[in-house]
Amino acid sequence: MARVLTPRAEDFPRWYQDLIAKAKLADNGPVRGTMVIRPAGYAIWERMQAEMDARIKAAGAENAYFPLFIPESYLKREAEHVEGFSPELAVVTHGGGKQLAEPVVVRPTSETVIGEFMAKWIDSYRDLPLLLNQWANVVRWELRPRVFLRTSEFLWQEGHTAHATREDARAYARKILHEAYEDLMVNVLGIPVVVGLKTARERFAGATATYTCEGMMGDGKALQLGTSHELGQNFAKAFDISYSSAEGGREHAWTTSWGTSTRMLGGLIMAHGDDNGLRVPPRLAPIQAYVMIVKAGDGVGEAAAKLRDALRDAGVRVALDDRTDTAFGRRAVDAELRGYPVRVEVGPRDLAAGNAVVVRRTDGSKAPTPVADVVDAVLAALEADQQALHDEALAHRRSRTVEVSTLAEAIEAAATGWAMVPWSAVGIAGEAEANGQGVTVRCLLRADGSVPDNEDEPDLTAILARAY
Repeated sequence: MARVLTPRAEDFPRWYQDLIAKAKLADNGPVRGTMVIRPAGYAIWERMQAEMDARIKAAGAENAYFPLFIPESYLKREAEHVEGFSPELAVVTHGGGKQLAEPVVVRPTSETVIGEFMAKWIDSYRDLPLLLNQWANVVRWELRPRVFLRTSEFLWQEGHTAHATREDARAYARKILHEAYEDLMVNVLGIPVVVGLKTARERFAGATATYTCEGMMGDGKALQLGTSHELGQNFAKAFDISYSSAEGGREHAWTTSWGTSTRMLGGLIMAHGDDNGLRVPPRLAPIQAYVMIVKAGDGVGEAAAKLRDALRDAGVRVALDDRTDTAFGRRAVDAELRGYPVRVEVGPRDLAAGNAVVVRRTDGSKAPTPVADVVDAVLAALEADQQALHDEALAHRRSRTVEVSTLAEAIEAAATGWAMVPWSAVGIAGEAEANGQGVTVRCLLRADGSVPDNEDEPDLTAILARAY
């Protein structure tokens, strides 16, 4: 396998690019910074979508769709927002062969256009909360693109909500943070994220608070996997999102926004991948069990088909590989690269002994198993390996995280992993100094590990790291 992928320890970025290409997950698009998501990669994204969509709907939000093109004037209504996104904007000035009366922006995010319609749809306190989500593409012109992690166009969900009170808005932003984002990342993606508060320097443009889920990648760097924002009344005042209160007065709403994207695919690769390729957690995997015919003949095809059907009947997402005109070794390498959690190999020799071979991707183990026991063995392996991948990632994060007391120590520790340091030892000036050396404050935590309301709370801990 070393001939297929560059070893992670030798060149982690090259390994990442090798894996994406060899596992046929994605390709570079024709315009710099864009990507083509291939079927193998898109199947994983579809599973992420389905799992996330279910959690968002369970939190009460409804899906809608808003335009790709946003009048430039909309962005200018919220000064901090347009300033934050200005360097990344793609602006259309001509359409239909003519110069447009007003330039339109290809959406980098949709707070402004959705705010316009929230103002139209909300009249009374009875219309609140308004809980919306959309699945869409967005464009942010990236200077240093990397497939899945930073591309000029990417896919995501973006939620936007309006509430009667600040307390309701904060509670909902945190509900999404924990019950949708953290739950998905930990229990489906198998990535043990740290959930915390972004500093003022790192928070979303126009927000009053940004909450984040941070995962550690295989090389010790951090990746922001999802964020949830309190927007205060900033956008409500800019777009006049107001309502008649129960007392008869006119009040501005409190709004939130939150999003996760195809960046989660990059995080999945870098958190769980090894030198043999991708390792997909079983709960996420589009194909959980891959039944492979080693060699045709002697009833092998029929036995393999029966195993496929039995696994499907047991609720396993299963596929059958009967391409015996392609060398088995090559097919096995492809299966390893794509990270199918379990392979069930059916060949004449094992079948003659009444067995099939169950191969687990997580630890590489191979176990001859009686055909009658294969379904139970696969179900047990899927459950065990979901937990094993999470536990392995958690052990990795703990081994690469150190507690220090000074900014200098934190910056030094960030060369190989994460540093936990008192926020009081960093502060605004220290954060700027760290940024100058390529290190960022990923988030702030309370002493008990919970998420603070603001960065002025006493005794907060900061996590510093290099990041993607």
